[in-house]
Amino acid sequence: MSAYDELMEYQRDTEALGQVAGRLHWDMETVMPKGAGDQRSDELAAMEHVLHARKTEPRIGDWLAAIDEASLDEVGRANLRHIRRSYERTRRLPVKLAAEIARTTSRSHAVWAQARAEDDFAAFAPMLKEVVRLKREEGAALADGGDPYDALMDDYEPGATAADLEAMFGALRPRLVALREKVLGKPMPRGLEGTYDDDAQMELTRRIAATFGYDFSRGRVDKAVHPFSSGSGDDVRITTRTNPLDPFNCIFSTIHETGHASYEQGIDPAYRLTPLGQGVSMGVHESQSRIYENQLGRGRAFCGHLHGMMTESFGDLGMDPEAFYAAVNRVQNGYIRTESDEVQYNLHIFLRFDLERQLIAGTLDVDDLEEAWNARFLADFGYPVEKASDGVLQDVHWSLGLIGYFPTYSLGNVYAGCLNEALRGAVPDLDDQLARGDTSGATGWLRENLQRHGGLYEPREVVTRACGAAPSEGPLLDYLEAKFAGIYGL
Repeated sequence: MSAYDELMEYQRDTEALGQVAGRLHWDMETVMPKGAGDQRSDELAAMEHVLHARKTEPRIGDWLAAIDEASLDEVGRANLRHIRRSYERTRRLPVKLAAEIARTTSRSHAVWAQARAEDDFAAFAPMLKEVVRLKREEGAALADGGDPYDALMDDYEPGATAADLEAMFGALRPRLVALREKVLGKPMPRGLEGTYDDDAQMELTRRIAATFGYDFSRGRVDKAVHPFSSGSGDDVRITTRTNPLDPFNCIFSTIHETGHASYEQGIDPAYRLTPLGQGVSMGVHESQSRIYENQLGRGRAFCGHLHGMMTESFGDLGMDPEAFYAAVNRVQNGYIRTESDEVQYNLHIFLRFDLERQLIAGTLDVDDLEEAWNARFLADFGYPVEKASDGVLQDVHWSLGLIGYFPTYSLGNVYAGCLNEALRGAVPDLDDQLARGDTSGATGWLRENLQRHGGLYEPREVVTRACGAAPSEGPLLDYLEAKFAGIYGL
């Protein structure tokens, strides 16, 4: 075999082991016995040892040196780009540190879940201190003299920098705040009333996932505290959660995760178990979950169809389709990021982005984090946080060491705004299709123009190719202003 063939054969096993490690995390979040936490921590640490050793195997350097890149096609060059990046990055990270991060974050997750249930940040703070200490070490090792936060963020959005995102978020904030003030100055549409059976919600949400193209022969829907999507290729799983007083929580969490899962299921099968066989970044991933959830799922056209589906499942909802559309898109005060309306969602992200940058820089201590969160929330939203589960403990990310992940949510919203503009130009009868419950025009366009490429292109490049222009915040802001002006009569 050629050096390239040998490298790709080796890489296939590394990718497969990475999928196994991901399945351990899925199990931990869904069905793992509560008492298995410590053992699972050791199992994940052992997997990290194996993966780190494979990713830093000296033969990778020899293969990379031996390959004539000019002889490769576009796919081959993209594979080398990913492998070289992983090889150079992983070699900077000591294996002992990598394993300790895996072990600690596994244990930290269990402590966070208990502390969240008890609204007790002090119970989680010692564990979070350890996570932050380890992530600071990781950032410093990976940065090699550069910005540690940028180095951590590179895991989720290769090529992005905090400075660039700070500028983008600064451009988003004024129009978002102005829109929020106008909307909150108007009467709020009424919401759903009554209770909605959990089992009926799960049955409906599986139907909705199928409506958006989720392939159940290669996936499943389960419950978790924090909804997520896991896996790629032929095993892509999603989770959701139910609330008997708020079925929208379950429905739109599921549509959101279906966007993530559809991206993974839509990647060219030829890339399976190669570096190209997964979504290229979390920002691009989030563009898929957000456009499925918001521009498609919360749009007037699909809401009319969803009104009929919910009536079939739960009986008379007490409102017509237009009132239902307004209820789905209510803008209201709230603490929880995942339940936030489109107008305010990014403001929740900006808060987290700023705080975690301070944690990594060492300008904010974990002991002061809850107070800093509450003060920032009050300044940004105008009302106080009353309990930790509505504030600093609401998200799972920091317990898992996912520092640098949060800004990709807002970046994904920006990408989604651009993709929505291009999609509607390409599929002029899109709303007629969605009103019939036919999402194939939208999902097919996204699959063809973005999802199938997997990791073939860099994040901004794949969005630019799909949209015909470089991504910017303008389309998202224009979409939000037009949508909510229509709902609220602005």
